[in-house]
Amino acid sequence: MHVLRAQHMGMCFGVKRAIDHAVTAAGRAPLTILGELVHNDAVLAELNARGARTCAEVDEIRTPTVMITAHGASQLRIAQLRARHLHVLDATCPLVSAAHRAVALLASEGYHPVIVGRRDHTEVRGMTEDLAACDVVLDDADVDRLQERPAFGIAAQTTQPVERLNRIAALVQKRFPRSRVEVMNTICLPTRLRQEAAGELARHADVVLVVGGARSNNTRELVAACRRHCANVFHVQTAADVRAEWLGRASVVGITAGTSTPDDVIDEVESRVRALERGSAAA
Repeated sequence: MHVLRAQHMGMCFGVKRAIDHAVTAAGRAPLTILGELVHNDAVLAELNARGARTCAEVDEIRTPTVMITAHGASQLRIAQLRARHLHVLDATCPLVSAAHRAVALLASEGYHPVIVGRRDHTEVRGMTEDLAACDVVLDDADVDRLQERPAFGIAAQTTQPVERLNRIAALVQKRFPRSRVEVMNTICLPTRLRQEAAGELARHADVVLVVGGARSNNTRELVAACRRHCANVFHVQTAADVRAEWLGRASVVGITAGTSTPDDVIDEVESRVRALERGSAAA
């Protein structure tokens, strides 16, 4: 069996930056992170062990210092934190901040913002809470529910596939031929590289393991990218999730990972695959 890793995979610079920021801050004073810093249980457990508390709502914060996650937050939410006289640390990924600015620019120029993404995702809430009006869409049915506007400004959650952004933009223009449609590609480069590499990996693999948190949108999108080219794709969070029957008679097992997956978790998954191969050969 040959184990093949994707050319681009695992933690991106924005996630590493956020984790380093949180570790440093937690070492100095009690810290609460508003929401999951990143969507990966191994990372969250490590932060908790270092004294960083996580809470979902502003009124649950019990420390003088609070941190905004890598997924960002609206100015409205940040104002709520400061109104409580909290010291606010910002771990927002710079590429998420750039997406916020792009959406704000579209709105300021008279475009009705349409965000391609998951409505309930932290990042999307941060992108939209400051807007007077907007729509969040993910598929054709969502586009069908849009109302006609003189101008649409389309941007995306940073972890969406570029193909989806382009498809939604084309559908909006087709449905509203009299409207101006402006598209700003706010999908981050690490996401694009990982999705492209995942597709290439899947073309050459009999089985693909995608390593990442269960709540990680970019990991789910990697799974979808792989399934377009390989019939046997499995989303795992840790090495313990890997099952021998998945590997079967596979000649090539591909491994890729989401942008919040630590290197040691990826290494453990690969070690598990190789251990199962040895066990199978011994039997």
